[in-house]
Amino acid sequence: MSRIEREKHIIEVMVEIYCKKKHKSKDGLCSECRELLDYSRQRLDKCKFGEQKSYCQKCPIHCYKKDMKEKIKDVMKFSGPRLLFYNPVEFFKHLFSK
Repeated sequence: MSRIEREKHIIEVMVEIYCKKKHKSKDGLCSECRELLDYSRQRLDKCKFGEQKSYCQKCPIHCYKKDMKEKIKDVMKFSGPRLLFYNPVEFFKHLFSK
């Protein structure tokens, strides 16, 4: 799996956790979370660094719009620690890929 594909997957897992817990979504993602996930995927597809990219947090170019950047930060802040309990395999993959 490529770096971009791994990042898309981990973002999807984190958004699902966030939506399920914060928005009480039972049947997939709510429209707000679906929009955020689609936007994140689009930004990853267009990343100028491609497979050599670092984590967005450490990137010198911030390509997210301000409002979307805040939303994804909230998702990561909330879902990151919970990832250990909901998907420990992904948690360790993400942790050791840094």
